[in-house]
Amino acid sequence: MSVRPIRPDDVPAVVGLVRELAEYEKALHEARLTDEQLHAALFGEHPALFGHVAEVEGTVVGTALWFLNFSTWRGTHGIYLEDLYVRTAFRGGGLGKELLRTLAETCVQRGYNRLEWAVLDWNTPSIEFYKAQGAVPLDEWTVFRLTDDALRDFAGRRDAEAAGPA
Repeated sequence: MSVRPIRPDDVPAVVGLVRELAEYEKALHEARLTDEQLHAALFGEHPALFGHVAEVEGTVVGTALWFLNFSTWRGTHGIYLEDLYVRTAFRGGGLGKELLRTLAETCVQRGYNRLEWAVLDWNTPSIEFYKAQGAVPLDEWTVFRLTDDALRDFAGRRDAEAAGPA
């Protein structure tokens, strides 16, 4: 068992893991990620996504995909963990903990003050796992999101509002 930074040849396996995560979260229909998109995000000219994989006997069985955020209150970057996933058959062996610990170590080494992520309210096993590592839920915060038609509609309102009533 080992955890290491993601390599270009890991991309197809990681896309597969993202799809498994989407299925676990009952949202496979929302998973549109392609190998090409992930490769460009991780290894393009200006990568803004980073990742690690967990391997067992040379096979990628887990992943952590993350990016930098910034705390204006603390004045430092932090890591936002977008996805942490270990295949069901490999859970309970410490791979998820090692992926998370690797990101915590990255924060400490780089002087980042935060490692944060979101978890679905119904995902009790993950919530208990995160609490066992010392993480605390931010119950007073609500996540908001604009996507698809709502995103495009809102983005286009400036032109419509500037034009005024017809």
